[in-house]
Amino acid sequence: MEIFRFKRDIPFMSYGRITTAISLITFILAVFFLFSRGLNLSVEFTGGTVMQVSYAQSVDLNQIRSRLASNELGEQTTVQNYGASNLVMIRLPNNGSKANAAQSNKVFDLISGVGTGAQLKSVEFIGPEVGQDLVTNGLMAILFVCIGIMVYLAIRFEWRFAIAAILANMHDVVIILGFFAFFRWEFSLTVLAAVLAVLGYSVNESVVVFDRIRENFRTIRGWSVAEVINNAITVTMSRTIITHGCTEMMVLSMLFFGGPSLHNFALALTIGILFGIYSSVLVASPLVMWLGVSRENLVKVVRNKEEAVV
Repeated sequence: MEIFRFKRDIPFMSYGRITTAISLITFILAVFFLFSRGLNLSVEFTGGTVMQVSYAQSVDLNQIRSRLASNELGEQTTVQNYGASNLVMIRLPNNGSKANAAQSNKVFDLISGVGTGAQLKSVEFIGPEVGQDLVTNGLMAILFVCIGIMVYLAIRFEWRFAIAAILANMHDVVIILGFFAFFRWEFSLTVLAAVLAVLGYSVNESVVVFDRIRENFRTIRGWSVAEVINNAITVTMSRTIITHGCTEMMVLSMLFFGGPSLHNFALALTIGILFGIYSSVLVASPLVMWLGVSRENLVKVVRNKEEAVV
């Protein structure tokens, strides 16, 4: 299905140096903020207290947050529903085991008056060792995803495509982390899940463009590499606009109407989708061209066997 039809190929590759330079500058800034400011890790990573409270009826989470904020407990404290609207989960930062026990009692006293029939179902203390394990496992997950993507693209296409795609995907991941470091947004397990989702989502767009590049090399002769890539990107633009436009509308609905529990998750997806489109089209494709891809790399030349001389 094509809603947007382009009569002429857009010369994307003629702007390859400019778009790649912009990406490089953005990437360097993101790395700088990651090292200078660091990530604002959530309770899952730093350790803390997780409380589960049940009410007889549904409660307003904003009232709970305002009560905690008025008693200087709102910073780095997460309040969200789980399972039902009358079940509330509260995550508090780590302050030591004794302080955590006293803090959980104080928090329950503050929020018990928000609704009727408040009951403290469970209190769990997460040590910093568990948080460190989650950080390590999260980094290993990203590493294994990147390795899997490289192997898949190297088998399906060619090693130049694998290198270009993984560089473009890591560009997206680092920029997401850079945004969270610069604005000091809380980095939680849900944000890590969004980062992993962006990796898969971005590589999907790269595969679509790469597949069209391969088909162009097989069916079109006499064109330069830049012309082949420009045509591949142009003919997939309609699909890109429709797919990513619909996905972005869904993610923006979560961002604006999903509440605080989904805010950072949707925020990471929004940034990742926007930069994923940019990197797949204007970063990965120029990298493939500069790595020296050619028709001979993708199309096997059939050579006629010489007849044996009797």
